[in-house]
Amino acid sequence: MTIIRLAAGAMLAMALSGCVTTEAEYRAMDEQRCRSYGFRTPGEAFSNCLMELDLDRAAERRRRFDRFDASFGGPWGYGYGWGYGRRW
Repeated sequence: MTIIRLAAGAMLAMALSGCVTTEAEYRAMDEQRCRSYGFRTPGEAFSNCLMELDLDRAAERRRRFDRFDASFGGPWGYGYGWGYGRRW
């Protein structure tokens, strides 16, 4: 029984590890996207395009984190827990 659980856990870990996008993959996708807009590599406009895409991705991460944090009742350490609105 333990070996079956171990094998199932290993298979799940391998399946989920394929879903992660690395920074190099993001960079390649961003460069391709900026090229599709007509920007060329050695230029300020191309660099600005990459920067804007990176800033958009960072803002999306913050938005997702804030939504996740709000679902648990706000930031931890301020006296609220699990969204009940009462002080500990």
